[in-house]
Amino acid sequence: MHARTAVLSLLLFLSPTLLHAAQDAAVDVLREDIELVLRGMPGVSIDRQLRVVSLGEEEGNVAVGILHRWPERDTDGAMTGLVHVDVSEVYVMLSGWGTLLTATEMTNATEPSQGSDVVGPSFNADAIGGTVREIHEGDVVIIPAGTLHAWTEISDHVTYLSIRSDPHAVLPAGYVRPEIQR
Repeated sequence: MHARTAVLSLLLFLSPTLLHAAQDAAVDVLREDIELVLRGMPGVSIDRQLRVVSLGEEEGNVAVGILHRWPERDTDGAMTGLVHVDVSEVYVMLSGWGTLLTATEMTNATEPSQGSDVVGPSFNADAIGGTVREIHEGDVVIIPAGTLHAWTEISDHVTYLSIRSDPHAVLPAGYVRPEIQR
């Protein structure tokens, strides 16, 4: 079920009119909504949830968020990062580039927190090995739940959509960012 939900999340993103409430089961997030929320983020927040949509009782939720990070928000090369317990993410790079670390083996894990409406229960840890690679505008990265991830270096900025697969429905279904509610 996890893989099916992740693939569904990615396919939903590839639709040009993703996530705006309609009479059928489809929901759109419009480009102007993304741009509106993004304009208010620099210097204030790195991660804003746009919408959380229920896929049905058996399927959980899918969420779309916009993230914007700058060099002050990287790890300066440290091999430490964040791990989401229940939520997988698909990053769709909109602009900028950075060095991304992902790892499934880790040490020094903190106790999981309840997290936030954005990512659900999460914890920090240090990577043992892992993969470090440059991610550029236009790239797509799939980060399964339980995978450590961190931007270890950001040259200027990274701005990306995060499509979040939430098979256990830990994110608040029906959430719509206040700036884009109609």
